[in-house]
Amino acid sequence: VMDAKRFELRSCWRDSISCLPDEVLSNILSLLPTTKQAASTCILSKRWRYLFTLVTNLDFDDSEKDDSETTTTTTTYVFPESFKSFVDATLSQTHPINKLSLRCHVGKDEDDPQKACVSGWITNVANRGARELDLRIKDKGIHYLPLRLFASETLVKLTIGTRLYLGTIPPNVSLPSLKTLFIDTVFFEYGDLCCVLLAACPVLEELTVHHHNFSATPHTIASRTVKRLSVHYDSPIDVDNCSFMSFDLPKLVYLEYSHCALREYRQVVLESLVEAKLDLYPDRNAGERPDVTDLIMGMRNVDILHLSPVSVDVIYFYCWDGLPVFNNLVTLSMGGIKSKRGCKLLAYLLKQAPKLETLIIQDLNGYPRSVSMPLNKVKMLHILDYHGTALELKTFLQEFHCLVMVQLDITEAVEDSVQTKRDLMMLLGASLPSKCQLRVT
Repeated sequence: VMDAKRFELRSCWRDSISCLPDEVLSNILSLLPTTKQAASTCILSKRWRYLFTLVTNLDFDDSEKDDSETTTTTTTYVFPESFKSFVDATLSQTHPINKLSLRCHVGKDEDDPQKACVSGWITNVANRGARELDLRIKDKGIHYLPLRLFASETLVKLTIGTRLYLGTIPPNVSLPSLKTLFIDTVFFEYGDLCCVLLAACPVLEELTVHHHNFSATPHTIASRTVKRLSVHYDSPIDVDNCSFMSFDLPKLVYLEYSHCALREYRQVVLESLVEAKLDLYPDRNAGERPDVTDLIMGMRNVDILHLSPVSVDVIYFYCWDGLPVFNNLVTLSMGGIKSKRGCKLLAYLLKQAPKLETLIIQDLNGYPRSVSMPLNKVKMLHILDYHGTALELKTFLQEFHCLVMVQLDITEAVEDSVQTKRDLMMLLGASLPSKCQLRVT
């Protein structure tokens, strides 16, 4: 008996990992990128033969084919039989599952048996208390997700995509624990996203809606609970003279919005908004006269505002009724100041933001003397990619009388940047107030 125990101890000394409890080893295997990699550990020893079946985070991807697989599986737009067998075998276990990541291709016919397989896999995992599902299903037809998915009491995070037609969502949806939802290029029947899916998520906090080259733009995003929203649209086929957008999100604190400027923003309820990032761009399909006035008006309570370079031009040309007063705005970041209209918009924003203290501007190429900045309270000024002259910059800085810190980043395109930095340090250092720090990089 003693010899047997000594043998076991020596074995553990040589392979200390294998001596760990099953639950610890399953957690380690869950950290591997894919379930296929976890399954490959079964060849290590008898001890490891079935450990991968205890993994609680599963990742299946039908693009990872064996060397024996031919290219015909890709051309027929379906997953191979070996992939089905592997997923079936892994899900035949009965232990709880925390996360499922599924990437696969299926046929376009509604009665395709592969669709039934995918539905069965999702139902299996939902029945075992999954907290996170990442479903990236390539389907050239309509793909009806299983009813069990829309009635999960444990699901906390859900991702659905990509380029997917969901059909009509069942009206009895209930996702009481869902906090994070990522919609990646999915077509919804009119109203299904907001009136059915979002309405069934009483604790949803984070929502991402992305659409790229796909007819999938929802006209309204509404939720009583969402606090963070990211919207990125690139769907020119879905934009015309009648396009509109509405945001009804009274508790939203963070917004990222990238879209072409539309003719109408019917409802913009964002009274709790703290930070917004706008990337608005012109699109000829949106009509001859976009109007972003109501969108910008709805953001008047923000503390932090980021404007992309193209957004600067859009707001300058298409905010027809002028800018609101931003009474809470303390940090403004904007690009596109290389043009005279960019400087004019900056001056207007300074006038409409009486509490602004931090200003970050990009691509300042000189400074037109015909544009003057109003009195302001800016203390921190950060200029990115500057490629004007020292005298032009000196004139610009003289418009800011409360500065305590200036950070100047010289663009890499400037010839002899070392000498340029020295000239700026000497000229600006002598002209700025003694209390103001200057950094040139």
